[in-house]
Amino acid sequence: VQLQASGGGLVQPGGSLRLSCAASGSIFSINVMGWYRQAPGKEREWVATTSGGNTNYADSVKGRFTISNDNAKNMVYLQMNSLKPEDTAVYYCNVRGLGSKGPFGSWGQGTQVTVSS
Repeated sequence: VQLQASGGGLVQPGGSLRLSCAASGSIFSINVMGWYRQAPGKEREWVATTSGGNTNYADSVKGRFTISNDNAKNMVYLQMNSLKPEDTAVYYCNVRGLGSKGPFGSWGQGTQVTVSS
């Protein structure tokens, strides 16, 4: 199962971006879809996940970011509002589910988000 993330870019503080991630391959079902990020010199950290209609967010993005998904298209999105310089990072999507070869857990290639004036 392959993931393709897109939507990153340069945005001013207070601005918005929407990230998208498409999963492709032989997918029977998806259990969890999520976003993580890694800032320069830091460990990769969890941002948000969606599973079975439930969503969870890291405290640092709660109220500003919204995760959503389209089951029919095997897509997951991250709407990011009120962006701050500390949101600057490479954002990775992660999808876990069941495919033709058994359970899978896949990562996207990452998309750069830079928040700067």
